[in-house]
Amino acid sequence: GLERIALLMQGVDNMYETDEVFPVIARASELSGKQYGVDQVDDVRLRVIGDHVRSSLMLMTDGVAPGNEARGYVLRRLMRRSIRSMRLLGYAGPSIVELLDVSRSVMHDSYPDIDDQWERIRQIAEAEEKTFSRTLNSGTALFDTAAKQVRSSGGQVLSGDKAFQLHDTYGFPIDLTLEMAAEQGLSVDQDAFRALMDEQRQRAKADARAKKGGAVHTEAYQVLRAEGETPFLGYTDLSVETKVRGLIADGESVSWAPPGSTVEVVLAETPFYAEAVGQASDKGVLRTSAGDLNVLDVQRPVPGLIVHKVEVPNELAIGDAVTAVVDGFNRRGACQAHTATHVLHAALREIVGSGATQAGSFNKPGYLRFDYSSTKGLSPEVRTEIEERCNIAIRDDLEITATQMKLEEAKALGAMAMFGEKYPPIVRVVEMGGPWSRELCGGTHVQHSSQIGLLSLLGEQSVGSGARRVEALVSTDAFAHMAAERALLNELSQTLRVQPDQLGDRVQAMAAELKAAQKTIAELRMTQLQAQVAGIV
Repeated sequence: GLERIALLMQGVDNMYETDEVFPVIARASELSGKQYGVDQVDDVRLRVIGDHVRSSLMLMTDGVAPGNEARGYVLRRLMRRSIRSMRLLGYAGPSIVELLDVSRSVMHDSYPDIDDQWERIRQIAEAEEKTFSRTLNSGTALFDTAAKQVRSSGGQVLSGDKAFQLHDTYGFPIDLTLEMAAEQGLSVDQDAFRALMDEQRQRAKADARAKKGGAVHTEAYQVLRAEGETPFLGYTDLSVETKVRGLIADGESVSWAPPGSTVEVVLAETPFYAEAVGQASDKGVLRTSAGDLNVLDVQRPVPGLIVHKVEVPNELAIGDAVTAVVDGFNRRGACQAHTATHVLHAALREIVGSGATQAGSFNKPGYLRFDYSSTKGLSPEVRTEIEERCNIAIRDDLEITATQMKLEEAKALGAMAMFGEKYPPIVRVVEMGGPWSRELCGGTHVQHSSQIGLLSLLGEQSVGSGARRVEALVSTDAFAHMAAERALLNELSQTLRVQPDQLGDRVQAMAAELKAAQKTIAELRMTQLQAQVAGIV
């Protein structure tokens, strides 16, 4: 609607010629030497570039990085189609960063976050173009070979399995394969391609459900959800007297669970936290008159419904009274790890920059991992600085508060949110140290940062194009890890007979000695070989 108003007010023929899109088209035209408005095929490619570059810029400004799933996959397709379109226009040099910069110049007044995120956007785009250039070269070779085989056999259709191989191995979107095939007068067996894609998706879904030990079908859950949500009381209570509202076994609703069976239990209300927002589920027991049922896992198979996976030692039926008791020690560990994740996020943004936005996380008692958007790894010095900043925040005993408010109010406060996540009108904002850490979060947390105890970084690595992962231990697990490292350091010091602070120099000296010895041995062997040859002659 707004774009239609813009094209009417600006007196242009279409949205591609408005002042937010056309500057990109104009620059792409200059780079490629293809004049806009002369050739219909070239115009389509230039319009694709103008639209996709702007969309890519806005997605990356919101924290998205190119990937193989969900929103990351959408961004990757947009960027790669833009790069491919520039090549089809005859320009094979790097282009995406320059075109994004043109889009930035016309968009940043309305969206000032673009300038704040620009360095990160530039790095991601540059890395993605380099990766895709290599992919395009190798994938194009495979495509050309397959296309030649089709034509030599008198055919006109590229098989679905070849299209799937290009997609699965080389990251070619199907529309790119269709475009390349059309250029050579071929079509693609899209039905076979879609069938292979569906098989892959079904395998992925089945694997994911198998890991959880649950059923694939959701009909039984939907029926129970229609009867009402499961109230979660676990923010304040770890023990609740309640009743069994539903039982599900092998994906089917049942009224009774026999001894020795494993079922999913729906309670009238629960203190158990279901796995969500990266936090592992609670552990504990359901106490009945017939005995305790160990809670193995807690999930939300459909929004609003919480199910507890349990082993039934005796029997269980709908309507039975139970006391749901959360393992307090396990919950405390989960709270420590989740709050530590927020601490790490805030420290990363403070030290690395605001572009280090969350791309995913997982935490459980004693452990956390945090994925964030970046193309560069952390140097040892920066890692040390981040670890120190986290532990300063822990030592400062920052108060943690959780407040319910309207989504618009939370955004106005600057609360961090995961891009692409759907949030209800009323959200929960977890705040620590005032504006230092303010995030939309439904997880459980400690009341003061000092209750985390300690945070120790384990390492940092790449987990894909434009994404990095940091892992850490917290609380007593962090202390145990540091104690083990100290013990190892002492053992090495005793073995090498040097002080701990001299280990680095000693190891370097030993490496140099080893290298020199290997060189001497090689020279002696050569001398010996030459002598043997001389004796034979």
